[in-house]
Amino acid sequence: MLLQKEINKGEIVSIRGSIVDVRFPGRVPPIHNELRGELGNVKYVIEVVIHLDRETVRGIALTPTGGLYRGFILTDMEQTLRVPLGKELLGRMFNVFGETIDNGEPLRDVVWKSIYQPTISLSSRSVSTEIFSTGIKAIDVLAPLERGGKAGLFGGAGVGKTVLITEIIHKVMGIYGGVSFFCGIGERCREAEDLFREIKAAGVLDNTVMLFGQMNEPPGARFRIGHAALRMAEYFRDEEKQDVLLLIDNIFRFIQAGSEVSGLLGQLPSRVGYQPTLGTELSELQERICSTSSGSITSVQAVYVPADDFTDPSAVHTFSHLSATIVLSRKRASEGLYPAIDPLQSGSKMLMPHIVGKKHYQIAREILKILANYEELKDIIAMLGLEELSPEDRRTVYLARRLERFFTQPFFTTEQFTGHKGKTVGIEDALEGCERILNGEFDSFPESSLYMIGGIDEAKKP
Repeated sequence: MLLQKEINKGEIVSIRGSIVDVRFPGRVPPIHNELRGELGNVKYVIEVVIHLDRETVRGIALTPTGGLYRGFILTDMEQTLRVPLGKELLGRMFNVFGETIDNGEPLRDVVWKSIYQPTISLSSRSVSTEIFSTGIKAIDVLAPLERGGKAGLFGGAGVGKTVLITEIIHKVMGIYGGVSFFCGIGERCREAEDLFREIKAAGVLDNTVMLFGQMNEPPGARFRIGHAALRMAEYFRDEEKQDVLLLIDNIFRFIQAGSEVSGLLGQLPSRVGYQPTLGTELSELQERICSTSSGSITSVQAVYVPADDFTDPSAVHTFSHLSATIVLSRKRASEGLYPAIDPLQSGSKMLMPHIVGKKHYQIAREILKILANYEELKDIIAMLGLEELSPEDRRTVYLARRLERFFTQPFFTTEQFTGHKGKTVGIEDALEGCERILNGEFDSFPESSLYMIGGIDEAKKP
């Protein structure tokens, strides 16, 4: 006869905000184990993060700790935090515990697995390089994304990171028809609801899974929601053999949640007050995003840059993991050049002749050269005026201003605000447009004729 395993119970000895110390006189639960307790209708979930001594563990609460007290009994669940896996996830919205939060039907045909998964070994990874087309001219021409790679959208508050991410969801669903995951870390509830409605209205909800660790939730929940989303994405890559697009908004909030947890745990702060383990925590999340021979996870991540300072440790550590960097500029946004992508600060490891092709590479280099020269001439224009420039410099200015306007594009997700119908432009069409502008075909056209159009053939003479 099999003996029933004895339930391991512990007693809370201290509570400091989201940090709870629990004493287990029997056996100490392993790191990452889940501790649960109930008080009336309120459920408490705590994850073990540190062993203090032979009997005491320190945990981070994934639920609010209001109502807990010293002496409260918690049960070791003998497992780590788990999420549901299966095709039934499509079209649903989840929290960090894998519970649906969209008031829909309960899940039935799913299996529950730990959110922690070892990183794919180097020998199992795909080493081929392939461009991931987005249908957005400025990205595809100047900072092309990598299939199975990681791209970062860097920018301060209010320059259009979330708008660009929702547009990429909309366009990629039309181009690839794969599975999209949206992981909201530290999102406002207003943004989460707006996004859910937009994706539903766009008709792509059936191929999208959404997870949210919202701004009002404890730092522990915001810190683990990224791992929960990755575990679900890995299921579709490894089991369903599909290409997955993983959008994370916002990686800075993940780092911020880790900083809050670190401070509560009493760890000494590092540079600018960030946690000493910032690099390790970010790597644990980022290194799981990769391609195999059967499927891929391509990630686009919004990265809030505090005070627009790109030397901030959160931005510096994130840069090192990315294959493409798309920087959004407040100056360009103020000029009405949307998407407000700064071509001189943005870049991609994919922009190589042997990957994108010689023609694409040469056009991109020529564009960047002209835009860089224009940037240098701006001071002279401001002081002396355009008339004082040499004919060659004047031509550079005319070309640069036309290229800047051609790289603007109406988005599907902003139609109701701008009145411009959204446009998708293929890489070949975008390159053709740039080449024709560089060749001087549009010198006689006013700059405004190239503003907020799709392909170059939409430009009209007045």
